[in-house]
Amino acid sequence: MIPRYSRPQMAAIWEPANKFRIWFEIEAHACDAMAELGVIPKEAAQAIWAKGDKPYDGARIDRIDEIERETRHDVIAFTTELAEQVGDEARFVHQGMTSSDVLDTCLAVQMNQAAGLLLEDLDKVLNALRARAMEHKMTPVMGRSHGIHAEPTTVGLKFARFYAEFARGRARLETARADIATCAISGAVGTFANVDPKVEAYVAGKLGLRPEPISTQVIPRDRHAMFFATLGVIAASMENVATEVRHMQRTEVREAQEYFAPGQKGSSAMPHKRNPILTENLTGLARIVRSAVTPALENVTLWHERDISHSSVERMIGPDATVTLDFALGRLAGLIEKLVIYPKNMKEHIDKFGGIHDAGRVLLDLTQKGVSREDAYKIVQRAAMRVWKSFGIDPDDPDKAAELDGQDREAAEYDNRLMYFLSKDPEMAEVLGDEDLKALFALDSMDYHRARVDDIFQRVFS
Repeated sequence: MIPRYSRPQMAAIWEPANKFRIWFEIEAHACDAMAELGVIPKEAAQAIWAKGDKPYDGARIDRIDEIERETRHDVIAFTTELAEQVGDEARFVHQGMTSSDVLDTCLAVQMNQAAGLLLEDLDKVLNALRARAMEHKMTPVMGRSHGIHAEPTTVGLKFARFYAEFARGRARLETARADIATCAISGAVGTFANVDPKVEAYVAGKLGLRPEPISTQVIPRDRHAMFFATLGVIAASMENVATEVRHMQRTEVREAQEYFAPGQKGSSAMPHKRNPILTENLTGLARIVRSAVTPALENVTLWHERDISHSSVERMIGPDATVTLDFALGRLAGLIEKLVIYPKNMKEHIDKFGGIHDAGRVLLDLTQKGVSREDAYKIVQRAAMRVWKSFGIDPDDPDKAAELDGQDREAAEYDNRLMYFLSKDPEMAEVLGDEDLKALFALDSMDYHRARVDDIFQRVFS
């Protein structure tokens, strides 16, 4: 965990104080259950709570670390320090249990706690996306496929798309959280030979978990793999938003921009710069979160009933993935809330190329008039290429300006150059007269392209 990309509440989940507190509760609750079953004296269970239930402050943590340097075993170091606090009754701690009972159950609690914070983060992102979607529901913007002008859409639909994506991510995290929240107190190789299954059920209930149906000294790692895979998908969705903003902020596009605070600097060398630093940062953080997915998948395969090849991996990816994603989602929510939108620039981009974005609807209208799709496509494409040429663009020679003829120069007088060139096409005239062509373009282009926005919003936000 790097402090620069950490927030205190999430980081605290992975701190030794919280970990050892959970370890203590697992052991103490197990003693309560064993006392009820008559396995250990009730007085011993009471003494463990009375003498051992103290904060894991710096002194206690330092003592555990000191013992571990000798024993080279973290759970034994923990129980040894606990025995120093409790006294003779501590001999009943860890009865019939194995280290993984403590470690795996604790990890389940920590991941459950982390998921709770991440769900809160996602709610803030969803609220921000919904608010901006409603604000810009009908704000027109040029849709792009392959990075090229396609047909108009709306800014609201962009936000609505991201909202739906994050809503799916949230649902997946709810499922992954429930899947990971299992407890194993099954003893060596998971047979319950040395501990009653009722102990596991009792501890699980106290910690808000479910008993693992079958553990082999460890909780099956497919659960963990799905959890980290879900975090990876959420991170990918985060990068999806970030990349869209980065493209929209490019100087030649400038349809949106990250909020630039008073006194903020964009470049150490170029004072004019306003760089998309937040979204670039989010792109990088998403890579870190996704990097946990492959190791988590590889942890599923363990030797026989257990090995510890997964342990070192989880000690790293557990804190790193959750802390990083928590920070990044907080940054993403703020980015969306403050994102600056430039509707005027968006409208200028739509109008920039003489109505060429309506080529698709003309194609459809011609097929409705009885023209084959192939012939209709040729007619409309021919007119569209003339529009490009009228702007001095020669698609066959980028270093050479297109040679303009009389029609090209005349077309420059028209706002809708596509309609102009269609009206000059002889094949078009055979199908659609001037009046019919004018009627086709009489429908406001933006009304046409936004006609179903309400239907989509109803699907997404109902």
